[in-house]
Order: sequence, then structure tokens, then C-alpha cells
Amino acid sequence: MMRLGILGAGGIAHAMAATVQAMRRNGEQVELYAVASRDLKKAEAFAAMEGAGLAFGSYEQMLEDKNLDLVYVATPHSHHAEHVKMCLEHGKAVLCEKAFTGNAAQAEEVLKEAEEKNILVTEAIWTRYMPAREMISDLIRSGEIGEVTGLRANLGYRVGDLDRLKLPELAGGALLDMGVYCLNFAAMVLGEPERVCATGVLTGTGVDLSDTISLIYPGKITADLYTTMAANTDRIGVVYGTEGYLQVDNINNPGRVEVWRPDRNRLFPERIVPVPQQLTGYEYEVRACMRALEKGQIECPEMPHSETLRIMREMDTIRGQMNVKYPFD
Repeated sequence: MMRLGILGAGGIAHAMAATVQAMRRNGEQVELYAVASRDLKKAEAFAAMEGAGLAFGSYEQMLEDKNLDLVYVATPHSHHAEHVKMCLEHGKAVLCEKAFTGNAAQAEEVLKEAEEKNILVTEAIWTRYMPAREMISDLIRSGEIGEVTGLRANLGYRVGDLDRLKLPELAGGALLDMGVYCLNFAAMVLGEPERVCATGVLTGTGVDLSDTISLIYPGKITADLYTTMAANTDRIGVVYGTEGYLQVDNINNPGRVEVWRPDRNRLFPERIVPVPQQLTGYEYEVRACMRALEKGQIECPEMPHSETLRIMREMDTIRGQMNVKYPFD
């Protein structure tokens, strides 16, 4: 039985708690063991609502519990590095929410420590763990759309009023919260770009409101990405090929993949591939951690440390081009 503790009691923590409870009802060997908040009353209310076994009024106190197997870090981006290192100091494996840290330097420091201590640390970018990832890769490898020539993806929600997104001290902005999904979508299909070009508009607090990102890959392949926290977008991802294109209905949580083939000037849907039904979508990253712990691995193959670092470096480059700076940079 893997005992999971949640560090932080905000909105996304509730989603993970619901996931673990659904997995347990499904007969899977995972337990919602504990939750920790800086506010004991908040932790106790969370535990009562979600059915966590224990509630702690400090992160350190929860991490001292020897029965805890894995910690899910669900605090703001700006605090991820501090909290992951705290877990490592207590010898705890970590599943840390995206964006992994506030910048690449922090990610490098955290992952170096994890490797030195031989402790599992992985980034909870859920699309990397979902079945849709391999489905998309298999369709591309099959040659159904021919050779890949380009990609586009977007993700936007009207969430700019949230403190965690509008404040630079909390590593706010659209990029680290939503653009990271666009970058990962491109990375899962195309790998590492040769060049990154970005522009955008900033909020009055100096974080990015909306970003337009162009990536250039070997073989004259391009990717065009858009993210915003000013509006809800269609969230569609498209991979273009010489014989057709592949469309994903939602890059943040795919529900179906469509293959389209051209016939002169018209396009016809060749077929629609549904994605397997899920509990919440978070279960795949939890299962990946369970497998990694069983094998004694310090990273999950679905999201290796090298990929986490590469995406963090890309986001540093993009922020630099848009002149978005955080106090801790």
C-alpha cells in the first residue's frame, strides 16, 4: 500500500485527494494518508472533506511521519523548489505539480539533490502520463498523416484575477500555468527545438497575460503556440503532415483524437479515436509513481528529469524575451 500525503490544501489538492479515493475504491493499493497546511484548521477541514487519515498544521510535521511514502506538492509555483527540497531532506519521494519550479536554476538544484539522495522526484504534468500521449505517438508513427510538417496548440482560461497567477512573487502569469501544457504538447510530438521565439502582453503586475510562441525544429518543422489567462480558448492541438493532419480536442486533457485526410480541396475525417475513460486523469501520474517506487527508480520514464529541465529552460528563455522577471530569478 502506497501512503500519499498532500502538501498544501488548495484547489488542485482537492482534485488529487478525490483521485486517490477513487483509486482506492477501484481496488488500487494507494491510500490518502495525510494532508498538511500552514493552517491546522484548514488541514483538518480538508481531511474531513476528503477523507484523509491525518491532518497536520505544518509541512515539516507531516514529513516527519515515517509511514509516508510519497508527497504530492500542491503549493504555488514559487514555493515548489523550497517544498520539494524540504521533502528530500526528510527522505520523502515527491510528485510535484507543474510548473516544476519557478525557473530552471531551481529545477537543476532540486533534481541534483534528488539524484544525490537517490530519491524519486517527478513533475505532475498529467498529460505526459495519460494514455492519449502514446495514442498520438502511435498514430504519427503509423504514417497515417505522412511526414510531420508542423504543429499548433493553444490553451487559455479566464483566470487572471487569481493571486497565484497575477503576482510575480508567486511566479504568476499564463506561461507557467498554461503555456507549459502547450510546450509539453509540442515536445511530446517534435522533441527539442532549435530556436524559441516569443512575444506577448503583460499585466500591470508585470507577469504575462497572453503569449505567442514560435518553435523551430530540424527539418524546417515549426510549432505555433498560444496561451492566455484573459479568455477561454478552444484548447485544440493539431499536428500537420504531408498526407493529412491529426487533431486533439483538448491538449490539457484529451478526450478524442481525430485523423483527417485531404481529398483535393476538401477534408474528411478518416476516423475518430476516443481516449479511454478516466477516473479524474490524475490517476496516471500516481500509478507511474507507484511503479517507479516499486522499481527503485528516481524518475518516471513518462517525464524524465531531462525533459523537466528542458521545458523549464524553454520557459526561462520565453520569459526573458518577454521581460517577465520573478523576484527570485
